[in-house]
Amino acid sequence: MHDSCLHNGGAAVSKTVLNVGCGYPLRQKLHRHFHGPEWREIRLDLDPAVQPDIVCSITDMSPVAADSVDAVWSSHNLEHLQRHEVPLALGEFRRVLKPHGLLLLTLPDLQHVARLIVEDRLEESAYVSQSGPITPLDMIFGHTASLARGNQFMAHRTGFTARSLHQLLIGAGFVEVTLRQGTSFDLWATGHKPGRG
Repeated sequence: MHDSCLHNGGAAVSKTVLNVGCGYPLRQKLHRHFHGPEWREIRLDLDPAVQPDIVCSITDMSPVAADSVDAVWSSHNLEHLQRHEVPLALGEFRRVLKPHGLLLLTLPDLQHVARLIVEDRLEESAYVSQSGPITPLDMIFGHTASLARGNQFMAHRTGFTARSLHQLLIGAGFVEVTLRQGTSFDLWATGHKPGRG
């Protein structure tokens, strides 16, 4: 992680992305922004069964050095934490990023999901993911099929709207924060760690 230019199959690698809550190693789980040959993925997960590079919680990423990665990619992780743990995780994301480093994250948009619930569509498929059909119930409480198989890591313990997520990111010290609604009842956010000086 400390080399400024690593080599991977002949292609120069000059940037590292920390894929937090990475799950099983599937290329499509890493956002396409990080697919170029200049990026090296470091996989971090709480579940040792998914064989990450680093096993730890996103609320305490002490195995990852401060100011050591160019980007953090977080896909559907923060909703698995207790609400009081979210600032801890965001603080850890900021800590491990290099100055000007990028945070890219996505998670369920509860405001968008709530519209389906008001329409009494709690258990109807809202969209189809790699895991199969996803219902509003799944988006609020966690993926039902995974929970039924005993995977308690998939339980959701908190949720977000665009406003609440924006406030949390600003509160964690991120700058240049942007948010947008996705196409699968999700929110997408970016933020940067401030530069030194």
